[in-house]
Amino acid sequence: MSRLTEKFAQLAADGRKALIPFITAGDPNPDFTVPLLHALVKAGADVLELGVPFSDPMADGPVIQRASERALAHKMSLKKTLAMAMEFRRSDRHTPVVLMGYLNPIEAMGYEAFANAAARAEIDGVLTVDLPPEESEVCAALLKARGIAPIFLLAPNSSEERVRTMAAIGSGYLYYVSLKGVTGAGHLDSSDVAHKLKAIKAHTRLPICVGFGVKDAETARTLSTFGDGVVVGSALISKIEANLDALPRAESEIIELLTAMRTAMDKGAHP
Repeated sequence: MSRLTEKFAQLAADGRKALIPFITAGDPNPDFTVPLLHALVKAGADVLELGVPFSDPMADGPVIQRASERALAHKMSLKKTLAMAMEFRRSDRHTPVVLMGYLNPIEAMGYEAFANAAARAEIDGVLTVDLPPEESEVCAALLKARGIAPIFLLAPNSSEERVRTMAAIGSGYLYYVSLKGVTGAGHLDSSDVAHKLKAIKAHTRLPICVGFGVKDAETARTLSTFGDGVVVGSALISKIEANLDALPRAESEIIELLTAMRTAMDKGAHP
C-alpha cells in the first residue's frame, strides 16, 4: 500500500480530513525549504505538496509566481527539487510528498528519467498542472509502474466524462480547483463546492482534495466538511513574502496558520 493510500485510509478511519500545505522549493532560498517541510508536518500536515519552480506558472497567482521567481534566482531546478525531497525523506519515512509543477521541466529531463529520479527520491505523487489526462498515458504509466500516483486537477466546469477519465488514469487523490482562476484567487462559494464534490464522488472512489482560495482556518474547516482534504498554498507563501528579512518570523506565522487550520478542521470533524 502506498503512503498516500495508507494516509487517506487512516484519516478516513479516524474521521479526519487531510491538511495539505503547498510550498515552492527553494523559496526564498534553498536552505529554508527542508526545515520548513519538517515544521509543516509537526504543525499537522498530512501530505506535503512541493512546488517545482517554473518560469511560466500559468495556473498560479501572483504570490506563487513571485515564489518561483525567488527560487529561480537561486538556480533552483527539477533536479534540485528532487534532491530536497530526498533530503526530507532521510528523516521522515512516513509523510507523503507530492511534486506539483509544469510539464516542461519533466519533458526536458525525459519521462522515464524523471520517473526513475522521482522513485529514487521516494516521491509519492506527481501533479502536472498542464498535462491533461488524455495526453498523460505514457507518463502516468511510468509513474504508476514505480508506485508513484499521477494526480490530476478537476475544474468546476469539468464534465462527467472528464471526471471518469481522470479517476481511471489518476491515483492517490484528485485535486478539485474550488474556483475559476489562478491560485490565491478569492470569491469562494462553499455551497457550489459542496454541490460539485457530491457530483464528482458519484464517479470515483479516489479522495477529493480542495484547493485554490483557502485563506484561513474557517475556510479550511468549511471545505473539509465537503471533501477529503484541503490544500493551502498562497496563504502560506504570502507569509514568506511578507517576512523576507525575518524568515524565523515567516516560519512562525506559517506554523500558526497551519495549526489553526488543523484545529478547526478537527473540530469540524468532531463537533
